[in-house]
Amino acid sequence: MTYVTFPLDKPLDFAAIGRLCIDLNANEIHRPMEETMTFTKYVGGSPANITIGMARLGLQTAFIGKIANDQMGRFIEDYLQRNRIETTNVVTDQTGAVTGLAFTEIKSPTDCSILMYRDNAADLLLTPAEVQESLIARAKVLLISGTALAQSPSREAVFQALSYAKKHGAVIVFDLDYRPYTWKSAEETATYYNLAAEKCDIILGTREEFDMMERFETNPEKDDRITAAKWFDYSAKIVIIKHGKEGSIAYTPDGVGHRAKSFPAKVVKTFGAGDSYAAGFIYGIMQGWTIEKSMEYGSAAACIVISSHSCSDAMPTAAQVDDYIERCNRGEITAS
Repeated sequence: MTYVTFPLDKPLDFAAIGRLCIDLNANEIHRPMEETMTFTKYVGGSPANITIGMARLGLQTAFIGKIANDQMGRFIEDYLQRNRIETTNVVTDQTGAVTGLAFTEIKSPTDCSILMYRDNAADLLLTPAEVQESLIARAKVLLISGTALAQSPSREAVFQALSYAKKHGAVIVFDLDYRPYTWKSAEETATYYNLAAEKCDIILGTREEFDMMERFETNPEKDDRITAAKWFDYSAKIVIIKHGKEGSIAYTPDGVGHRAKSFPAKVVKTFGAGDSYAAGFIYGIMQGWTIEKSMEYGSAAACIVISSHSCSDAMPTAAQVDDYIERCNRGEITAS
């Protein structure tokens, strides 16, 4: 059954708006950050990673965001362009804002953390006037993420993008991407997340992220079906609630909870899994696949990324995902 219909007459497959930053991943893994001396630089930010993932899968992509007028900002723009991501709506800040940094700590495959520097970050200074309606009008899909809602004027820029997407018939995807340290209060967070989610066709997040959104509601048992059902009264066609190792469930308006098998992985670190999963899942849905097959594809893409040191650099091609699934099915890959 087809739950989401994409506007096939649009030349641009996918556009995202939000965070562009730098990931500095620890080279000395299995150590605390206090003892880590060297890091490798990558482009980061959940919407950026998802866009890179979509581009690697062969889709026509674009990004809407703001970068700092510094060496890191130029590195980000060049990286996007080298990955064939349109940057006509990547604006350069002129106020002296800086590029956000994320230092990662990899103590073990299951004990990873991120130290974020987000003060005066350029990506949060994107204004509504800087969002190009003409770009969104060309896109089949617009992806937003929660981090961009945390501050003004980025918050208003996202809502302007949502307005353009609604006007021009784009499918809207909301990657919840909740980072508590970027918000002033739980009430503010829940308010703006809910306002944005009302406009979205596909919503992806962890059980904990949906719990945050339900701050003003009654769902004491944290029942996934109650959580998902709310959004079907608005625009949502698919709501994915992720439960970590227990897997993900995709809910649809017909009351079905869709599950798919997961794949083993030789885990290096845990971060990046959600971004690669989102790219793989959205790609599958855009190909007209079933929800289950799309979820499997997202799972396989996530396994590839968590088996690597990087996030953005490790985003796989379609051939790599297909090969990974085949190797898992033959029993050549086992969990570590």
